[in-house]
Amino acid sequence: MFSASVLKLDNGLTLIHQHIPTTPVVVADVWVRAGAIIEPQSWDGMAHFLEHMIFKGTPNLPPGMFDTSIEKRGGVSNAVTSYDYAHYSLTAASSYLKDTLPYLAELLLNATIPEEEFFRERDVVLEEIRLCHDDPDWMGYQTLIKSVYPDHPYGRSILGSQQQLMQHSPDAMRRFHSKHYQPENMTLVIVGGIKEKEAWELANKSFVNFRPGVSCPQPQKIAQSPIKGIYRQELSLPRLEQARLLMAWKAPGVEELRSGYGLDLLSVVLADGRISRLVRDLREEQQLVQAICSSFTLQQESSLFTITAWLEAEDLEKVEDLIHLHLEKLQTNGISESELKRAQRQLCNDYAFSTETPNQLTGLYGYYSTIAQVELATAYPYQIQSFTTQELQKLAQKYLSPSDYAITTLKPN
Repeated sequence: MFSASVLKLDNGLTLIHQHIPTTPVVVADVWVRAGAIIEPQSWDGMAHFLEHMIFKGTPNLPPGMFDTSIEKRGGVSNAVTSYDYAHYSLTAASSYLKDTLPYLAELLLNATIPEEEFFRERDVVLEEIRLCHDDPDWMGYQTLIKSVYPDHPYGRSILGSQQQLMQHSPDAMRRFHSKHYQPENMTLVIVGGIKEKEAWELANKSFVNFRPGVSCPQPQKIAQSPIKGIYRQELSLPRLEQARLLMAWKAPGVEELRSGYGLDLLSVVLADGRISRLVRDLREEQQLVQAICSSFTLQQESSLFTITAWLEAEDLEKVEDLIHLHLEKLQTNGISESELKRAQRQLCNDYAFSTETPNQLTGLYGYYSTIAQVELATAYPYQIQSFTTQELQKLAQKYLSPSDYAITTLKPN
């Protein structure tokens, strides 16, 4: 049962609140539909760069004052940018929320994006990109998703590219901020030791006087097409001690949420835990891989199912062939009731463990409110428990083709 309250402020901002009287802590998390997916290609990396610049002050709040006010009250703040969203959270003692949330709102609504801070912070982001290019797992994954989504923002790095970042200007970022950081694009989630009336009054007091939105370039709508055949990429990297194999399949976005839940289950069946199919065969019995895992990533417009293995370069072809065989068996023979029950139990337990704290709940509610509907946040375990082996077999046949996928291999140079 969904136990939070979903309210609308007069200006259109969504407020989600849940009172937990047993905790002295409260978490406030602001989710914005302003991730990398809304960037036009010429503004690649703008959403993430803006996340940095949000904290560089407003006409009423000098740079650093927000962090100081949070820290001196024993609080913690954080910010994350993804493809489908950006979000900004703070955790504090309940009695201090009234002193800290107005500061966060001030930053989000009235960021000035000063030029001197812009160029200084751009160097920080450029260094972040350079460090990622030294990470072979990051390089492999970026190459993989680029082959899956060649013309879509999902195929680009959230950080952007060095070339595009050098073209960005403070004025362009101000336009991006003004366009997208508007109440209809925002969800404020407050969970913890604060009652609904107090949370409502504080939200109404803090999130006021939004600036009028301005126009800015919009991303081109890209129709998603299925993978046909094998999209193969190979990287040779210096100082790489162990080869990697990364495989990916496209899956539906949030418009087919049940398919995503089923692919979550298939991910557990294939390569999550010692008795999962790929781990048991390729790691435990044949010892062809040091590690292997699978993952389903739900995204708003198009989701991704991946299998990743760490292994010796001479075993790459053999392991790929064996994964083919496992997928064929999955499609032909389906899965057993015991495999289904194990996967259902594991995912339901994971869900229960991930909804114990105010911080976890704000993330759950904010995520679903931003990419789908908040009421779906608590439907996950019921959906997972309702699957049959026959339905999962059909999903495997539809989405996990052994002949249509993208693959990236990394070899030592």
